[in-house]
Amino acid sequence: MGYTTINDPSAYFQTLLYTGNGGASRALTNTGNSDLQPDWLWIKKRNADRSHTLTDSSRGLTKYNEADDAGAEGTFTNKVLSVQSDGFTVGDNSSVNANNDTYVAWQWKANGGTTSSNTDGSITSTVQANTTAGFSIVTYTGNGTAGATFGHGLGVVPSWILVKGRDDVRNWAVYHHKNTDAPETEILNLNNTNATVDNANRWNDTAPTSTLITIKQSGEVNVSGEKYIAYCFAEKEGYSKFGIYKGNGNADGSFIYLGFKPSWVMIKRTDSTSSWHMWDNKREDYNGNPNDSALRADADGAENDTTDYSIDFLSNGFKLRNASDLDNNSSGTFIYMAFAESPFVSSEGVPTTAR
Repeated sequence: MGYTTINDPSAYFQTLLYTGNGGASRALTNTGNSDLQPDWLWIKKRNADRSHTLTDSSRGLTKYNEADDAGAEGTFTNKVLSVQSDGFTVGDNSSVNANNDTYVAWQWKANGGTTSSNTDGSITSTVQANTTAGFSIVTYTGNGTAGATFGHGLGVVPSWILVKGRDDVRNWAVYHHKNTDAPETEILNLNNTNATVDNANRWNDTAPTSTLITIKQSGEVNVSGEKYIAYCFAEKEGYSKFGIYKGNGNADGSFIYLGFKPSWVMIKRTDSTSSWHMWDNKREDYNGNPNDSALRADADGAENDTTDYSIDFLSNGFKLRNASDLDNNSSGTFIYMAFAESPFVSSEGVPTTAR
């Protein structure tokens, strides 16, 4: 077993829960072991229907998209006002700070908002990369050419890629390196429940490399003159993993080894219609198993709390504790995305403990 190079994942990813107060400016402080100044923020109201707010320090915090919606980029001056050395400040927009409503904020660190020009591909991109954590935020302008490429700045092959058109109504394009045996031929959309489809219109039937992502001339990834945002992730041992599993259809479900105790997990069934379900280690004042509380990336609905969504977070992975078609159908194929609370074994060889 290899040891991680990231002993404290909270330096690169954290979940924060808070209750809104309706104030025009409210500073929120992260609670992890390390300080975290977020570069990508994903905020969702928990107790009522409201679209997901996604913003980042590369575009500027007034710019946002919604995970559950194909709409063009919006501009709001009263959502996320700023980021601090260990948190962020929200305004009085009800998506992020309505009085007495509850929220979850998932936060990833890139490079503190500092970007650089990347000329590796046929399209020059602007990249903010954190190669230690395997995460980059990329902006680029399409050229409408099949087989176009842009640099992602990770230095290793990305495992999970999200691309969103900023100027028009465009689905979120998702690449996952375990989505079938040839993921570069497939289409998935974060904002809907569709099963995977074999189609070259996203990735031009070309797998990403350690420097480049290849795209076709479809609206979701490459219309000439249109602006795009991409979030790119590479697996890092003990910190992140993007894999696949088969369901077994009973409450003593499949165990998925991660090599770390998870803090955040998202699951999508790929062979059939299904939502993108998300769990974390903070909601419901979470202090044990099973974890029944799920949100859906493709829907604006409130948090679900039912045994249909039960999973266990363990010291070295997660285990399905439901017989639902949503996440554990006996003939189903599921992809997952996961980030760590703590590595199973630290760089000094110290094992983590179970809950």
